[in-house]
Amino acid sequence: MIRRLLKKEDTTLHTQVIAAQQGDKEAREDLISQYQPFVAKCASEVCKRYINPSQDDEFSIGLIAFNDAIDSYATDKGAAFLSFAKLIIKRRIIDYIRQQKSHVSVTSLDETYENEEQMENPAEIKLSREKFLEETESWYRKEEIRELQSQLRKFRLTFEEITESAPKHRDARESAVQVARIIYEDDELCSKVLQKGRLPIKDLNGKVSVSKKTLERNRKYIIALVLILSGEYVYLKEYLKEVKV
Repeated sequence: MIRRLLKKEDTTLHTQVIAAQQGDKEAREDLISQYQPFVAKCASEVCKRYINPSQDDEFSIGLIAFNDAIDSYATDKGAAFLSFAKLIIKRRIIDYIRQQKSHVSVTSLDETYENEEQMENPAEIKLSREKFLEETESWYRKEEIRELQSQLRKFRLTFEEITESAPKHRDARESAVQVARIIYEDDELCSKVLQKGRLPIKDLNGKVSVSKKTLERNRKYIIALVLILSGEYVYLKEYLKEVKV
């Protein structure tokens, strides 16, 4: 039945992903084959250079990440599959680059050279590695913010609005994060937010300790927090940890 659905001209990516998750090997193979250019593009964006699918390890890592994204994608969370897969692919490749950079640095420190002019300064190696990690993390944070901005646009919200509507006091921010956590952990409430882009204030009655007025005032901010909790936002989730969720 699933295979017949996949052969129809109006088959959607969403349907293909569900089929693959349910064990349809043909659907999975089709997805992986069809989206190889997408994987290569994601890898190129991270590496800032052309990625050769037949030669570069980054492409293979991206392909494995894409396959894993198929399995871990939550079809009921509202996020687009390709946006989700893009973050997974880029995170894996960044992790690989970090490991490679660390390995090169350690090797450089351990190796001995007959020609002293070829010997790298250990202090320079350390500074170079730290700068690389800092730039990588900065790039990844910006990438997550761009992805969040894209998701917010679907709800007719802007990052500027979220920033401006964020509670000024720490206690209020912690309270908003707690509300977002309660919504995220409740499948029905979470679906209402992600599918309709509205805060289910009536449904929250009795489940949270804040007033209806406060919920309405922090509506945009809470919606953004639910999006962060529901997505692959590694660095943005660190912000939530800082406010003690």
